[in-house]
Amino acid sequence: MLSTGALRAHLLAARLAGPVATSRETSLRSYRLFAARDPRVLLGLDPDRAWGERDLLRLMADRCGVSDDPGHVSGPDVIDPERTLSALDAFAGCLAGAVERRAPVLFGTGHPDRLLGFYAGLADAVSAAGCAVLTPAQGRCVDIATRFGVRTFSLDYVRGVALVREPGVRMPGSATGAHTHSPLPVRAALEGAVKAGGLLPELVVGDHGWVCGAGQLGVEAIGLADTDDPALFVGEAEGRVSVTVPLDDGVRPDHYRPLVRYVLDRAGLSR
Repeated sequence: MLSTGALRAHLLAARLAGPVATSRETSLRSYRLFAARDPRVLLGLDPDRAWGERDLLRLMADRCGVSDDPGHVSGPDVIDPERTLSALDAFAGCLAGAVERRAPVLFGTGHPDRLLGFYAGLADAVSAAGCAVLTPAQGRCVDIATRFGVRTFSLDYVRGVALVREPGVRMPGSATGAHTHSPLPVRAALEGAVKAGGLLPELVVGDHGWVCGAGQLGVEAIGLADTDDPALFVGEAEGRVSVTVPLDDGVRPDHYRPLVRYVLDRAGLSR
């Protein structure tokens, strides 16, 4: 068992929590864009209420532990490790519930270079426990707006985890995918599952548009989010996202391995 104290120390040492690499300037910019309902930061969420910058700052202070002082405009942002630990416990509870009812699960990430191993470890465990890990619409093309214009990506799965890649860049099944915030991949996956007439996911696990896109469509969703991703926390506050874990989503991939152990321990899925 990985103790809470050991994981807290790891979160701080790896800068998953505490002072993180995400800058205050970046976070505040995201809050301004979200308040203006810029689709680049909504991540597929259509908020019920108007969220002003001050509202978002208060929410992120409550959910992440960032400073609620609007005059604090520079330097590294901060995530409270106690909030991360509490959210990881809730995240584990959702996974345990899915396993208990043998719910089909869909895993997807917009951060394959960093988070693929985290989700793959969870996918392996829930599959071994009897849950179907779904891989719908593999190979489907998805047109996604990027800073370079609209690009066509293909939906692929690696170790049970969905990601997108530019066709021809790497062979299907390779671990290299594209970074994206778009909700379009999860929409394509869900549409593919419906058209196939098979199992539909009862839980989506991921980040960015995978979580917000699924939650907006009424599918239970849980995931990870940095301080510059307010959409997941708004989704949680409005009841569309079940759990959002605050942490830096851009550190080295191996730094997320202890989180897999911790979540599986708490969910009763350790082998």
